[in-house]
Amino acid sequence: MSFPGGFLWGAGTSAYQIEGHHGRGESVWDVFCRRPGAVEGGGDGSRACDSYVRWREDVELVKELGLRAYRFSTGWSRVMPDGVHPDPKALDHYERFTDALLDAGAEPVLTLNHWDMPSALTGGWAERATVSAFAAYTEAVAARLADRVTWWITQNEPWIIALLGYQLGLHAPGVADLGTAVKAGHHVLLGHGAAADVLHAHPGVLAGSALSLFPCDPATGSEADRAAATGSDGYVNRWYLDPLLAGGYPADMRGHWERALGHGLDFIRDGDEAAIGGRSDFLGVNYYTRRVMAAAPPGPFPWRVVGPSGDVARTDEGWEINAGALRDLLIGLSRRFPGTPLMITENGGVFGDTPSHDGQVHDERRIAFLRDHVAAVGEAIDAGADVRGYLHWSLMDNFEWALGYRPRFGLVHVDHATGARTIKDSGRYYARLIAGGGTAPALPRIEAYG
Repeated sequence: MSFPGGFLWGAGTSAYQIEGHHGRGESVWDVFCRRPGAVEGGGDGSRACDSYVRWREDVELVKELGLRAYRFSTGWSRVMPDGVHPDPKALDHYERFTDALLDAGAEPVLTLNHWDMPSALTGGWAERATVSAFAAYTEAVAARLADRVTWWITQNEPWIIALLGYQLGLHAPGVADLGTAVKAGHHVLLGHGAAADVLHAHPGVLAGSALSLFPCDPATGSEADRAAATGSDGYVNRWYLDPLLAGGYPADMRGHWERALGHGLDFIRDGDEAAIGGRSDFLGVNYYTRRVMAAAPPGPFPWRVVGPSGDVARTDEGWEINAGALRDLLIGLSRRFPGTPLMITENGGVFGDTPSHDGQVHDERRIAFLRDHVAAVGEAIDAGADVRGYLHWSLMDNFEWALGYRPRFGLVHVDHATGARTIKDSGRYYARLIAGGGTAPALPRIEAYG
């Protein structure tokens, strides 16, 4: 394996998941978290990791781990508390934070929408007017930071926004309506196009969207299961990839949605696809696992997730660990969309290790996960994939949306009662891997205590 010079080794977080409230405006997640039973354990992001106050500690962690890139988001509800007017104090904060990252030797990778939309934008992404509001927010942030930030992610995981926020109601804003979900997903992509146009007015800026991509494999070799995998791929991946990078929505999925909804997609207006496509300087790849698919009875979704057969490695959340699928995904993307650089904007797993007898966190399974997935990225690069960086999710344990504070994704353990940070063994391992240019060091030895 050989990683190119200037490869961006880093980690990521998002504003609502770590910052805490501390003077920001109300977001759709603040409203959603007040719903009884909406969040596991009844938690919310009012405190999270207290990073709006403890941001200097976070930058020191970035520096200590030797990260060469750090993905963070500017809180939309912090920058635009009422959805319309920017707050200069919020922009001052993000300016200081960006300067501190640069001083620490870390390239800022800035996400504009990591789901914390101001609640004042009634209707959310179901309303086309939100596209203009998002463009105005982008302009406010870019006016302050475009001279120092090269990498900009406009939208994080459009499919998850549409699926969990508007189709199933499991995320904010908690809408459960299929037609609204499809419309919202389209407006999210329009928001990408509008934001990219704003960003491209600033020289040297690179704009892209981070998609949650799930390779879809058939459970068997049957024609029905292969068709199920193709349909699932269209639903999860191609419905977002194609308008961004291939000139428009895929015809087979247009037909699927028209059948499922019982009407045409009149919210996709003339000129919309042209306003979405041709604006991505790179593609952000969020990869966690794959989908193993089987045919299902006719209906809105004639496919179902059955999962892999046999005994496979899994995270504590039950997701299959499959680094090979990441390698194949990257190679496939590079061949299908030649000339589009790729960046791993999220990759990680839930492993619930906490401080042991010696006060340290010996998360050996995350170390193995890191080793194998970084190796998969290297193999993809050797096969010709143009991958520019790997950003592990996440820097620290945080508020994991509707799952609350139970899942732990971090390289750094956070005691949520005190906010104390402890670098896990995986964090130390990753630091050594970065220092070695991607060469995996020997697995750590846990010394006897006392």
